[in-house]
Amino acid sequence: MYRGDDGVKFFLKRRRKLGRKPLEFKYILPNMVTSGNLLCGLFSLILVLHGRYVPAAWLVFFAVIFDGFDGKVARMLGGGSQFGLEFDSLADLVSFGVAPAILMYQVSMRGMHILGAAAACFFALCVALRLARFNVVHVPGPFQGLPCPAGGLFVSSFVLAGLAAKIPAWGMGCVLAGVGLLMISSIPYANMKKLTKKSADRVKCLALFSMFVVSFVFLKSSAPLFLFALYIVSGLIRFDWGLWLLKPEAREEALKH
Repeated sequence: MYRGDDGVKFFLKRRRKLGRKPLEFKYILPNMVTSGNLLCGLFSLILVLHGRYVPAAWLVFFAVIFDGFDGKVARMLGGGSQFGLEFDSLADLVSFGVAPAILMYQVSMRGMHILGAAAACFFALCVALRLARFNVVHVPGPFQGLPCPAGGLFVSSFVLAGLAAKIPAWGMGCVLAGVGLLMISSIPYANMKKLTKKSADRVKCLALFSMFVVSFVFLKSSAPLFLFALYIVSGLIRFDWGLWLLKPEAREEALKH
């Protein structure tokens, strides 16, 4: 027999136990992929502390792979959730905001003291604002403002190209500030997530892939900087790569919507 209070506690405990549902695999796997994104950003920060700047920059690139796959895995399994969306934003803030900002501060702007720290903080702040806006305001079509992964990768590409330490600190500070402003702007940037095998123009896709290969063959470690600079300029001149890669009929359909 249970006394009054003990009986109530037992009943509530039993009810909570029976009402608890096991977490389904379709929700676990996408968040595990997102964890890979976050871990890449954290390991990048650790490598920066140890002066391993080039591997730290490459980890930002690896984070993009996880960032690109978590959404696809969630859609494939039907495991999308508000938790996953928020977790993805937190991972992106670390991998494409904090990690590139600290990397550039250590490599190039440490001598500027407070001004260098301000430029790095401004970049990370813009990433946070961009992610918050993206979660709240869903606009179909092109991205509104430079996507955070592209901004973080562009900044990190200066380290891979060996230019971060050669460009004057004030110059790199201006680059961080400029990229940050582009991220929180309303300038349209190509959204290629809706490209499918049926809608994509194979000839144009092959041409774009060939440009990637040629860039890495001739430019080597400077290729990422060139490619992301090209993407940034395309937004400024209002050239939409996503629409360009579509077949004519698919492009007309996309423009209608």
